[in-house]
Formats: sequence, structure tokens, C-alpha cells
Amino acid sequence: MTTPATPSAPKSAGDDRKLVAVDASYIAPSFEDKLHVFWAKNGTAVLGLCGLVAVGILAKGGWDYLQGQKELDVQKAYAASATSDQLKTFAAAHADHSLAGIAQLRLADEAYTAGKSAEALAGYDKVVAVLKSGPLVARAQLGRALAKVQAGKTAEATADLKQLVSDAAQPKGARAEAAYHLTSLAAEAANATDVQKYSDQLMQLDPAGPWTQRAMMLRASVPAAPAAVTTPAKAEVPAGEVKITLPGK
Repeated sequence: MTTPATPSAPKSAGDDRKLVAVDASYIAPSFEDKLHVFWAKNGTAVLGLCGLVAVGILAKGGWDYLQGQKELDVQKAYAASATSDQLKTFAAAHADHSLAGIAQLRLADEAYTAGKSAEALAGYDKVVAVLKSGPLVARAQLGRALAKVQAGKTAEATADLKQLVSDAAQPKGARAEAAYHLTSLAAEAANATDVQKYSDQLMQLDPAGPWTQRAMMLRASVPAAPAAVTTPAKAEVPAGEVKITLPGK
């Protein structure tokens, strides 16, 4: 009798992958080995990248240092500007710097004190253009209004002062001073009604402030506005009746 051949193991349906025998002596590479391989392949690129980062950091540090030195030089130049000519030179050399705005404010104040209203107005406009916002801008706006008063432009000055008083975003001190100058202008015009109106606004704005005290002194020196006298209407005499006027009536 013939011995049948040993049947082969059936193939798994749908799995044609080749199986590779694993050597029992195989050892998986360690982290150090992987790192060594990575460095061998990419070390040059990594070093180049680190170099670029270092150059960027040094460049940023150098730029910041130069900017700091430049700012320090500007501050020193401003501190050394003691005369009007030096302030003008500084403002022209650093036209966009905030310290140039302060220099222009000093020059405008000097012009106002000297009675040079046109020069003062131009200076205060430059302050507003450079600084744009902040308490010194309110100070320049106030100075501009007073320079208009000095130039005889009282109506324009009054409008500017009213706008400054009504602007809640402005510092209280500037608004209080503006209200005082409105009171002063009304007192000079002997307008007791406006003196009372503006001093009342000042009382609401800053009751205990020095400008309020000065306004109250002005108010006391101006005669009160006379009370309005109401004349009673005359009674009409009906047609056909005779009106008799008694003596003294």
C-alpha cells in the first residue's frame, strides 16, 4: 500500500504577504544610535539653522542697542537746549519726536508772553500736530485760545474754550482753566449773565479748585444782572364804554 504524501498547510485566504523570519540575535537600535544616524544625515543643516537664529538674535540685540543709544542722544540734546534758538534747532532736527512737541510748546509760550500772537498760534498748532493727544495737547489748545484772545479774535477764542470745557475726554484741570477764562471774558464784557453761567459750570466741574475760587471773586466784582420787570398788560376797553383815568393811575 502506498503511503499518501503529507498534505501541505492550507494558505490563508486573502493574505499573500511574505513572512520574513526574525533573527533571534537582532537587537533594536537605541535612542543614542538613532540620534547618531540623524546627526550624520542632518547635522550640517541643523548647525546652519542654529547659526541663522543666532545671527537674528544678535541683529535684534544690536538694533535695540542702537535705538536705545539714539533715544538717549535725543534726550541729551533736548536737555542741552536752553535758549530759544537751541529749541528751534532741536525741534527742526527731531520734528517727529515727542520732545520736539514739548520744545514747540515752550517756544509758543515764549511767543505768547512776548505778545507775538501769530507766532504763538503757529507754535501751538505744531504741538498738536506732533503730540496728537494727551494732557500737553489740551495745554496747547488752551494756549491757542488765549493767543486768539490776544490777537483780538475773541469770538473764535470763546468757541474754542467752550469746546474744551465740554469735552469730557480732556483733563479736568484744562477744562477748569478754560471755564475760568470764559468767566473772565464775560466779566470784561460786563456780561453778568454769562459770568454766572460759566462760573456755575466751573463749580460743577471742580468745586474746590483754584480756578473756581478766582472765578467766584470775579463773579462777586460784577454787578448782578437786573431782574426782568414784567409790565402788566393794559385791559382793553370794550367798544361803547368810556375809560376813566383816575389821577396817579
